[in-house]
Amino acid sequence: MKAVAFTPREKGSLRIVEMDAPKASAGMVGVAPIRVGVCGTDQDILSGKYGESPKGSSFLVLGHESIGEVETVGTGVSGFSVGDLVVAMVRRPDDCPNCRAGEPDMCIKGDYKERGIKGLHGYLCEHYVEAPEYLVKLPPALREAGVLLEPLTVVAKGIRHAWSIQKRMKVWEPRKALVLGAGPVGQLATLLLRQRGLETTVVARHPSEDTASRMEAIGAEFIAELEKSGEQSVHLKDLPKMRGPFDFVFEATGAASVAMGAMRIIGTNGVVCLSSVTGGESEMEICPSCLNLELVLGNRTVFGTVNANRVDFEDGVRSLSEANKRWPGWLEGMISRHVPLDHFQDAYDDRKPGEIKLVIDL
Repeated sequence: MKAVAFTPREKGSLRIVEMDAPKASAGMVGVAPIRVGVCGTDQDILSGKYGESPKGSSFLVLGHESIGEVETVGTGVSGFSVGDLVVAMVRRPDDCPNCRAGEPDMCIKGDYKERGIKGLHGYLCEHYVEAPEYLVKLPPALREAGVLLEPLTVVAKGIRHAWSIQKRMKVWEPRKALVLGAGPVGQLATLLLRQRGLETTVVARHPSEDTASRMEAIGAEFIAELEKSGEQSVHLKDLPKMRGPFDFVFEATGAASVAMGAMRIIGTNGVVCLSSVTGGESEMEICPSCLNLELVLGNRTVFGTVNANRVDFEDGVRSLSEANKRWPGWLEGMISRHVPLDHFQDAYDDRKPGEIKLVIDL
């Protein structure tokens, strides 16, 4: 079978490889991927920042955002039938207490493995085999948009944890939310917050042409352009005066300056969820005493979200299904371009301005 693979930490090594198609043995499920999403994590891996091949392999098959169709069901497997739509989870546990308790997304040791990222081949291939406990079924109506489930789960986990954190108070009645960033994760965060009924403002530095109309379609307000040198724009510090105070801020820009700034604009008793990984060692001017004072005196909380639990995948299916009925076509509108497998390189090298989510069709 064909697969898209690369040699970890070796730039320019992305290529098509031929592999033996795996067979679904007893207790396993064979899946034929329909499409695989391309995201910032893939770009970071291909740039050589991280990535680890499976033991005994010189390469790693890419791809962790997927949707597929069950093609074979091993003996002893219940709950799955040939033709079912499924999304596979990404992380596999190690033996730490959290992993043993069913929360590999909160792993302590860090010896977990992740499909297409660390120690396990990904889903950008013509066939894969998976244990049923790592597969989540989707209804037929989500065949086109189901590839968005995995990135949505990271948001769902962040929101779930934020609401759990706020149980520290007897009364927390959030009304206003701010989403920083209007890429795939930012748009999915806006979707989930609107489904919760929050008055949501979205701000972006590099919006696509239709971002404003997409946000307005689900009842959110969009403000274009965070601060840019030499240009008139919205400054982060002015947002609370314009639309706040914010009870919840979800940061998804990938900019360290915005992540730090988000901590200073949250309202009293509010919570900030950081979802972007801001690598590098860029320097910036901050007022640490101001930040400390505001967090302490305002009873504010800041935390991060990465990966997701099975509960988030299952909640995500319900959210996607609800969105599909309430705002028909909105989810599909996130997918800017479909790239065929034989032209996979275009998905990584030929990014066009304003594109939201690229997928590779298998």
